[in-house]
Parts: sequence; structure tokens; C-alpha cells
Amino acid sequence: MTNYSDAINYLYALQKYGIELGLEKTEKILSRLGNPQRNFFSFHVSGTNGKGSVSAMIASIVMAHGFSVGLYTSPHIVSFTERIRVNNRQITETEVVDLTNEIKSRLQSVKDRIPEPTFFEFTTAMAFLYFSRNAVDWAVIEVGMGGRLDATNVIMPVVSAITVVDYDHEEFLGETLTDIATEEAGIIKRGIPTISAMQEKEAEEVICKTVAERASPFVIYGRDFSGTLRSSGIKGITFDYHDGTYTLTDLSTPLPGDHQLFNACVAVKAAMIALEGEMGDKKWKTGDLKKGLASTKWSGRLEIVSDNPLIMVDGAHNPGAATALSEFIKKQLSGYKIIFIIGIMSDKDVVGILKPLLPLASEIIFTAPDYGRAMPPERLAGLASAMGFPSKVANYAREAIEMAIKEALHPSLILITGSFYTIGEAMKILDERLILR
Repeated sequence: MTNYSDAINYLYALQKYGIELGLEKTEKILSRLGNPQRNFFSFHVSGTNGKGSVSAMIASIVMAHGFSVGLYTSPHIVSFTERIRVNNRQITETEVVDLTNEIKSRLQSVKDRIPEPTFFEFTTAMAFLYFSRNAVDWAVIEVGMGGRLDATNVIMPVVSAITVVDYDHEEFLGETLTDIATEEAGIIKRGIPTISAMQEKEAEEVICKTVAERASPFVIYGRDFSGTLRSSGIKGITFDYHDGTYTLTDLSTPLPGDHQLFNACVAVKAAMIALEGEMGDKKWKTGDLKKGLASTKWSGRLEIVSDNPLIMVDGAHNPGAATALSEFIKKQLSGYKIIFIIGIMSDKDVVGILKPLLPLASEIIFTAPDYGRAMPPERLAGLASAMGFPSKVANYAREAIEMAIKEALHPSLILITGSFYTIGEAMKILDERLILR
């Protein structure tokens, strides 16, 4: 492969192998690459909602303490390079090409012993190799799906963190909250500290049972540590953090939404535990912790991407995330007429996503991103009609944005949501539109 386009096409073509949950192949791939995941300390973050935000906040806090930090997340919104970062700098396109060629070549010679990797297995190996080559001190690794059999679960982290467990990916993780929590709790390691957000009873029972079986030191939000919201707005939150030992006041993060209080407290606790461990001579400092939280960057979550007209994007891709978005709108955007642009994947709980959002809309435009799993906008409109909400249909995201802009009279806000694929396409279109002005 001589260029970035070739490399990306090769990586995306690996999606034909689908999603294979299991660790054996990933372990073989990493062994072939010299086990790069053993060359840095790591955090491992699972959960249904909030794990990307928690990962970004942990990385920013640890970076503020003077460490070199890798961050591996998924999915990306606009560019594949968003998935792999060192000190908040995305991997370059040239580096993607070089690593793709190298890993592909090294696996080619053992293809009789190691089957073709899936997209996520390959990119996980790429991230670990990149972090090792860049000599990071720490890496924050976000689980792709579930946890127990996720390709990232080959690491031995310093701290494991589990964000809110909710319904999503039931076809892979199970139909009940207990089933899903069992998969998410699969990242818990013997003797390794585990931190959990507040959970529903079924999920908490699974997590508590697992940490007991694996002798994992355990803290959970609401019992062992907590937060108090001081202020909340479209530019983030300010809060106080409390545990049995420390009270930290006037912390802030630029990630908006009241739900970020729980995510931020999980990130703070995770960083505290890790930096108080036997990982070097640096311990956490209040000033650095505040600085790291305040400088967190995390795109695509309640993010304002245009001021004229006012446009916000949010990846509310499951019912829990849609409910959080709904609560944010009611609290922070009550003075606006909301024009929704919604595109959703067909394998999601579509009605569960639409139910908390549609009653808040002054206008609804359904569309579909250019992705095979996208639900046709006509089907979305049919579901909305059955729920009692009229809507319009645009076959393409560009068409939907133009329709919404024509309707966006002051004080209106265009809110693009439903899938990260939808908001990714929209952000590309809006960037082009800005350049052409």
C-alpha cells in the first residue's frame, strides 16, 4: 500500500470478517509483533455509555501530570486517525500506512497459523504497536464491545473502570442487563483495582460478584465516592468530588451534560488510584488534576459545530444516550426550537432512541449515512408516524442539512444525532460548507 487511501480501504475490507469475540487470535497477533502491550502501563475502560468520555478525561488528567499518554478509542467520527492518539496528537496518515504495511507483512508469513484478523483486531494491534514505538508511559484503552471477549482484553491494566451498563449490542452481549454486565465485567482482573459508575441493581450485582471472585479492590460511585454538581451549561460542568479521604472543589470539564458528573468522578478516581500506585515517583496533584480535566477534548458529544446557524451534534446511538440528550435539551435548550436530523443504524433499538427525543422537536428530518447498516429514512419516518410524530425525509445527510438550514429561523437549533456515522458525515459536510463560504 503506497498511500493512506489504500491502507484505509484494506482496513475497512477486513470488516467482511465481521465481529469475532475472542482473545486467542489477538494474542497470537501481538505475540508476532513482540507483545507491544507489555511496554506501557494502562487503564482499561468498559461500559455501555460514557466510556469514551471517561477515557478522554483520564488521558487528559494523566497527561497533565507530565506523563506521555496514548489513547485508543472507537468509533471515529470523521477520520480513522482519531482512534489512536499520543498526547492528544492523532496518528498521522503516513504512520497508518507504514504500520498497516508492516503488520500485514508480518502476519502474511504466518497466515497458516494466524487466521485473517478482523478490522478491530488489526487496529487494536496497530494501536498497541504505535504506543510502544512512541514510548508512552501510560495508555488509556477503551473497550470496543462488551469486555470479556473484546480484543483489548489482552492487556493487564493498572486500573479497570466500568461506566454505566445499559442495553446495547444485545445480539452479541445478551438480552438482559445481567448478561450485558457479565460481558462488561470481563475486564476485571485478579488483584487489579476496579472502579464502577452507579449501576442498575442487576448490573451492580454482577460486578460485585466478579470483583469478589477475583479479589479485585473495588469502589463504586454513590457508595465509595461521589460528586456534587455546582453548575451545568452548554460549555460544560463544574462540580465537587468527594470520597472517604479527599474533597476536591470547583473541578470543571468542558464536556456538557449533567451525566458527565458521574463520568468525571469515575475518571478522577481512576487517575487517583493509578497515580498513587507503584508506577513511579509521581503522585496525583490537585492542580494537575484540575488542569487535566479542564483541558479534556472529546468530539461529537453535545458539541456545537456551527454558530450561524446554531448546530449541535451528539452521538446518541442507544436509548440511554438518547435519554441523556433529552434531559440536556430540556434543561439547557428550552428556549430553542429544535430541528432534529436523525440517522440510526438498523440493528439498534430505534424506537428506544426516538421515544425520548421526538416530543422535543419542532421539526424532524430523517436521513441515512452512507453505511450498509443504516436504516432507510422512510422506515424511520414510518416508525415516527406510528408514534404520532410527522417528519420529513432526506436520502442523504447533505440534503438533510440544507433542508434544516432553510428552516432554522432564530431561535432555532439544528441537532444532528442518532449515530456516530450520521454525525461524522454531517461534520465533514459542514466543514466543506464553511470552506466554501
